[in-house]
Amino acid sequence: MFYHIFELLQDSSLPGARLMTYITFRSGLAFVLAMLIAIFVGRRIIDRLQKMQVGEIIRNLDLEGQTKKTGTPTMGGVIIIISIVVPCLLVGNLTNVYMLLMLFATLWLGTLGFLDDYKKLTKHNKDGIKGKYKIIGQLGIALVLGGTMYLNPNMVIVPNSEVVDADTDRVEQVVYAQEVTHSPETTLPFVKNNNFNYSWLTSWMGGSAAEVGGWLVFVLVAMFLVTATSNGANLNDGLDGMTSGLSAVAGVSLAIMAYLGGNVVYSSYLNIMYIPHSEELVVYMAAFIGALVGFLWYNAYPAQVFMGDTGSLTLGGVIAVFAILIHKELLLPILCALFYIEDLSVMLQVLYFKRTGGKRIFKMTPLHHHYQKPGDGSIDALIQRPFAPIPEAKIVTRFWIVGIILAVITFVTLKIR
Repeated sequence: MFYHIFELLQDSSLPGARLMTYITFRSGLAFVLAMLIAIFVGRRIIDRLQKMQVGEIIRNLDLEGQTKKTGTPTMGGVIIIISIVVPCLLVGNLTNVYMLLMLFATLWLGTLGFLDDYKKLTKHNKDGIKGKYKIIGQLGIALVLGGTMYLNPNMVIVPNSEVVDADTDRVEQVVYAQEVTHSPETTLPFVKNNNFNYSWLTSWMGGSAAEVGGWLVFVLVAMFLVTATSNGANLNDGLDGMTSGLSAVAGVSLAIMAYLGGNVVYSSYLNIMYIPHSEELVVYMAAFIGALVGFLWYNAYPAQVFMGDTGSLTLGGVIAVFAILIHKELLLPILCALFYIEDLSVMLQVLYFKRTGGKRIFKMTPLHHHYQKPGDGSIDALIQRPFAPIPEAKIVTRFWIVGIILAVITFVTLKIR
């Protein structure tokens, strides 16, 4: 709203009328607004949830400090969603397709998580809506995303290519095509020529069919990543501040990538594709990070509110959608490795349990709970270490540290080839 108002005033003599044209200014403003909304409006929402007795249902898993969490207000993801959407509506460019897609994805996933939390609370159980309906919702947003990127002619890229010195075999210059390209192209980590077109996988189809087939593969990859990341964040949300902190770290990384990819000078330096108009995503992600920082004010150990599926399903899905929009989705297995490890730990545990008639690989899953259980042999698990249970706050801090390391490695992949 303010962006469009100031856009009309740019030709006037009003001091500061052009400030809204700067991505850095609007991003900083979005961050501050989101954080303040999460802190001050969030306090009111928490009080309201307490009055409504919207408390978390805690199963007795024999974990340290677990029973103390019973009754803590949940569905705090509403705070995060409001804190993201409001600043974006105020300072975002609402004619930008990237911003509109991110807002749509946030509300879509937030609604999916809200329905899950609502059913858990009204039915007084931990099941919520059926898993297949969650997956349908996650696949649905990925399908909308892929379809929009395929059909919208404004969502284009400018591929980069290298000018290599024949004598030294060194890259002397990075040049960009004269025309924009509308193709399912992405960035590959750890390879020299890191642009990869999904149409290569369907080149056997020939002609325009190969290009359409490439987009189909792209949509399938998007569907897998949105589902895996959203569910991974959901499983990771078991300790105070864990998912909030890891999502904020991932958000900072993606915001920087969006800023670099939306600026032709910085894109050239990193030798990555240039994505016109994608810099608006930085404003969204600044609000995303600010909302999480503000939410951590209440969600850090000991938590005064839990985000619930309203928050966790949204955070993971939003991270995946954002990475897909900036054509960096294949970096997610590095950046969000902890989310995927949580997914794998549950799948492996269930599979091994069924195959062995009751034995386990981990003492407990999702993986973060494994570190809370004592390794005294009371649980028939292959992995007993650590033998002594680790305090919750220390587990969260260590996961944050690993998340930061993964974020650094993700950036390193853009230069190491």
